[in-house]
Amino acid sequence: MLYTSDKFLCGPLNNKLNNALYRSDKWNALSDDEKMLVTIGKKSYDYARHRHIPVSKHYSGIPERLSFVDMFPVVEGILKLWREEKIKEVVFIAPHYKNSFTFYPILKTFLPFSEATIASAMGPLEEHEKPARKAKKEFDEKIIYEPSKPVILERLYEQLVQSLFTQSFLELKASEYSSRMIAMQNATDAADRITTDLTRDYNKARQSVITRELAELMGASDAITS
Repeated sequence: MLYTSDKFLCGPLNNKLNNALYRSDKWNALSDDEKMLVTIGKKSYDYARHRHIPVSKHYSGIPERLSFVDMFPVVEGILKLWREEKIKEVVFIAPHYKNSFTFYPILKTFLPFSEATIASAMGPLEEHEKPARKAKKEFDEKIIYEPSKPVILERLYEQLVQSLFTQSFLELKASEYSSRMIAMQNATDAADRITTDLTRDYNKARQSVITRELAELMGASDAITS
């Protein structure tokens, strides 16, 4: 799954996300019949069509204020493919937001769910950010599940995928807004530099004209008095 924005002014972010998929060893190691691409966002869909890459499913127009109703069609579409065993693994390409100036794409494994899924979803962590490992507790087989353990686990997986999707959506929006902020700041700085350069050139030209006119007046005055 490839997640990009629907709107403009964040081209570098979308390019990084697109390249993260199409240049990844994981994607390129698969044969064509093993690949299934799901795009979320207009920019990823346009990029795939431009590269003549088949898109199995496409979602766009997701509201800025994401709700469960907006999220449901996307998450349910992923889980349906998983339940029907049409896919063996769900890998999500989305940005990891670190701060306003640092965000980079990572590959997050959504399914099958494991401890590695949590690590890939959280993204690279600094050493001091990693939680301390606790002693593994033995599972109590006497626990009674209602209605049943498989049903509870299935529902838990669904909720986890929803949470991971929401996290990726929020990180994309944060990265998207930061990318636009940086782009507009760079445009403002460039406009200020152009204004300064043009003002300097105008003042030089004006000063040159004034100096030439003064020189002509002084030359004419000397000619009259001589």
